[in-house]
Amino acid sequence: MPSPAIILPSRAAIGGLFAGLPITIGGLLIGAYIAVGSLPPVPQPPENPITEAKRVLGKALFWDEQLSTSNVVSCGTCHVPSRAGADDRIARHPGIDGILNTPDDILGSPGVIRSDEHNDYLPDPIFALQPQITNRAANSPINAGYAPSLFWDGRATSRFTDPQTGQVAIVSGGALESQAVQPPLSSVEMSHDDFDWTSLTDKLARVRPLDLATNIPADVASALADQPDYPELFRRAFGDGAITTRRIAFALATYQRTLVSDQTPWDRFTAGDVTALTPAQQQGLQAFTASRCIDCHRDPLYTDQSFRNIGLRPVSEDPGRQLVTGNINDRGRFKVPSLRNVGLKRTFMHNGQFQNLTDVIRFYARAPGAAPQFPDNRDPLMTLVNVPPQAAVVIEDFLRNGLTDPRVAAETYPFDKPTLFVDRPDHRATLIGGARPGLNGTPRIIVQSPSMIGNAEYRVGLDSARPGVTAWLAYSDQPPVNGQISQDIILATLTPAGTTGVGTVHWPLTPETFPAPQTTYLQWFIADPAAQGGIARSAVAQVPLFCGSYGCPTPCPADFNRDGGVDGADIESFFLAWEAGQDAADVNRDGGIDGADLQTFFTAWELGGCA
Repeated sequence: MPSPAIILPSRAAIGGLFAGLPITIGGLLIGAYIAVGSLPPVPQPPENPITEAKRVLGKALFWDEQLSTSNVVSCGTCHVPSRAGADDRIARHPGIDGILNTPDDILGSPGVIRSDEHNDYLPDPIFALQPQITNRAANSPINAGYAPSLFWDGRATSRFTDPQTGQVAIVSGGALESQAVQPPLSSVEMSHDDFDWTSLTDKLARVRPLDLATNIPADVASALADQPDYPELFRRAFGDGAITTRRIAFALATYQRTLVSDQTPWDRFTAGDVTALTPAQQQGLQAFTASRCIDCHRDPLYTDQSFRNIGLRPVSEDPGRQLVTGNINDRGRFKVPSLRNVGLKRTFMHNGQFQNLTDVIRFYARAPGAAPQFPDNRDPLMTLVNVPPQAAVVIEDFLRNGLTDPRVAAETYPFDKPTLFVDRPDHRATLIGGARPGLNGTPRIIVQSPSMIGNAEYRVGLDSARPGVTAWLAYSDQPPVNGQISQDIILATLTPAGTTGVGTVHWPLTPETFPAPQTTYLQWFIADPAAQGGIARSAVAQVPLFCGSYGCPTPCPADFNRDGGVDGADIESFFLAWEAGQDAADVNRDGGIDGADLQTFFTAWELGGCA
């Protein structure tokens, strides 16, 4: 039978007398407190102090899907506040055996569909033309500002070296900066092959901040009210408009340093509110301490920031910390995660092995039927952890409810977020049937890109077509008839490559071509003698063209011939129309053709067009 509830005195009340001393209450060893009170102020490296303009810029960057080359992955895509800053999605990586649904599988995060240096789709040996899955679960940015190193293996170190210049930008305390520069160039998480920082900074100079998002948080919306571009946001944060790797890292880290979760029931309890934790949760806190869980998950952060091998899986599957240090004694060790907000998570452990807290506690308790513990280099402390069966329920209650910050759960400031493109079904393409198989099976149309008017990087992929034949991508503004759209407009033709018949068409969605939202239809056709009628085809993609958060961009007067680019052909087209007195020469749209049109055209031309 569980012991009766024991009301612990507040940490503030007992701290001065008992700090650092073992405490026993009701026969349970409570342990030695190493700190008194809630979370201290988050450390700030002197090279990167927190400023409001920098924080807001970092928040915009963190949630902007345009930071990825696919335009469908932001930093925040894998770090959802209401899931404790971890991933809201469950995606399965087959592990080192390459076979799904075996014990070494990893529940990681979906990233980008693999693409080559030209951003053309490239079949991946494991994931083909589906989003790649990371080989570890996503860690939380919440309270990450307190960590001396980051990632499960600690490879993001306190010393931050600017990857673009090779210079040390932060001597100590820059783990968040070190972490921030890794995902944007990862060809699994956010970028295509051979993407570099120059390309990324050039892209940020072109796009409109958070253009793909809706429901933008109030603090960021206020900063974007005058429609600044990214160079202007960088000027406000750093003094001039230069966009550099170092500044991107500084801004992202600054935002994350403000994600401090310190308003849990436990925080109120330690501040003196003895009713903040229920009697059962107080029992859970006692049992959590007595079971030795507190030895690694020390308050107030509920992590000691160490690296431990708890025997979760064989070391051969993932050596963990050893990959960073080269020390064989670090094999299988991973960072001890904070348990703050742990009740909000969907998966647990570095490989996402468990999907509920009950199974996590059963693992530590070595309960009958629980996942086994592997002995190679297992931390000696694991043999001392003792979770009595009758304590499991109250421990889980304490972890799930006593350590949850309500602001995190509700995604309120500072844990608020915009609505991303990938979370808006009404703006995403859908397949509405009409496919006809060929030699390689049924051709597949890939329409993952955001169909936002002004997206110069919109692309359409082809998979599972017959290789070496002619394929063409048709476009129509009319719905299909009998599963087929009109082929009056052919966007592109290509020859499907490889054994799987892959191709990519890049189709800039210029405002000159699409000045207002509309619904369009795309479909691949493949010359394939093995198909009915000699033509295989993909399903029809119904593609909603939508305006970004700033509204639809206006057509560019310098792109006179409306081909999505500003070049010499525009000069020739403009003067031919001018000499002929054609309405097309009225580039400023004032109803007349005069010298003002000439000035408008060349002003835009000198500014490099409207990109």
